Amino acid sequence: MITVYPAIDLKDGNCVRLYKGDMEAATVFSDNPAAQAREFVDTGCPWLHLVDLNGAFAGEPVNAAAVDAILAAVDVPVQLGGGIRDIATMERWLDAGISRLILGTLSVKNPSLVKEACKLFPGKVAVGIDAKGGMVAVEGWAEASELEVTELALKFEDAGVAAIIHTDIDRDGTLTGVNAEASSDLAKAVSIPVIASGGVKDIEDIHRVAAAGNLEGVVTGRAIYDGRLDLKEALKVAKGGA
Repeated sequence: MITVYPAIDLKDGNCVRLYKGDMEAATVFSDNPAAQAREFVDTGCPWLHLVDLNGAFAGEPVNAAAVDAILAAVDVPVQLGGGIRDIATMERWLDAGISRLILGTLSVKNPSLVKEACKLFPGKVAVGIDAKGGMVAVEGWAEASELEVTELALKFEDAGVAAIIHTDIDRDGTLTGVNAEASSDLAKAVSIPVIASGGVKDIEDIHRVAAAGNLEGVVTGRAIYDGRLDLKEALKVAKGGA
């Protein structure tokens, strides 16, 4: 069994998808993120994956109103990334009802703070590792680091991280297929549960993530919005169905 995480990427209060992480290449899919979230939950999704895209670039929450509206509209756990760079922001989101914080840039620039957060908020902290050519990207994917993906992941091996969300930026929003192999390789290197993200094209990608045998789940956005992936079918496969 795996978990399918439908993605709601927030830009200027709208639900959008980017192409290879480019904020200028955003397609708006809904101007009512809360209604979109409710639709996903009504379909049977056990989790939601939210990203404050403006926040990722600004370094602080920007789409708080949209996130709060989503939290008020659904009753499933929600994970959120984008612009979470200090303990106060983490507390704000957890108090608001977020179930899991996704820390990306912070994991590269201040790993000790991520470890502190894991102790303060057990089971509530995930690390977002966004990869470009096998190297970690930060600051809303606008900046490349000198860190290799596995090297970064291993820094948090015993920190109490709930999950790693591994995104292949070169595939994100491209509908070219999820990089299940790279995510699976990462999962072999660490004991932390790994969630694959980026490039999901169709139901075959859900099968591939499930077949890897060592991935916790998969994040998918554009394929659902474009109608290339039937969410009900994806959820059935995720539960071990044909």
